[in-house]
Amino acid sequence: MKNLKILIAVCIAGLGLLSFTSTDHERNGSSRIENPTAKGYEVGDEAADFKLKNIDGKMVSLSDYKSAKGFIVVFTCNHCPYAKKYEDRIVELDKKFKNQGYPVIAVNPNDPNVQPEDGYKQMIERAKQKGFTFPYLVDEGQKIYPLYGATKTPHVFVLQKENGKNIVKYIGAIDNNYENPNDVSEYYVQDAVNALIKGEPVKMTKTVAIGCTIKVKK
Repeated sequence: MKNLKILIAVCIAGLGLLSFTSTDHERNGSSRIENPTAKGYEVGDEAADFKLKNIDGKMVSLSDYKSAKGFIVVFTCNHCPYAKKYEDRIVELDKKFKNQGYPVIAVNPNDPNVQPEDGYKQMIERAKQKGFTFPYLVDEGQKIYPLYGATKTPHVFVLQKENGKNIVKYIGAIDNNYENPNDVSEYYVQDAVNALIKGEPVKMTKTVAIGCTIKVKK
């Protein structure tokens, strides 16, 4: 009988330890799931500034643009066929809206070791070839694109300055036809920026970005 009591006590103690370990594991797991940097931004969130190297070798931040009213932040790259289709349209967005306070800021999120066409030297060459009128920045260490929640190239985040903060107003695609600009019927980014300039609410605040997956360091 004495031995049986001892055995029962040992079993109870073991179950208690297992329960504690399981609870602690679940708590740690929940903390990882709720990491805000993992899910990216939603419309209405404050977007973080960044400091990234441009193709001219200079470091660029959103805070450098003192007179800007907002930004058209585009995560894009060299190699992706979708990104290539949109290059001329991104240049046009910058030309159209830069002088109205909403410049384009392009960021290449891809790891060049995974996709060599997206290397820094190739970025310089591509920007010159296509006549980029905006900064083309390198997301070295791939720290910025997950913060924003970019998943494709291209992936656009329209920001507006409000009380010293950059507030996300639109997330998604540039328009509704990547193949042919002449067949576009919905100009998502253009309409969003025009609304902000007029002081009106953005009607279409989020769409699905169409493009290549971001090439992550292995």
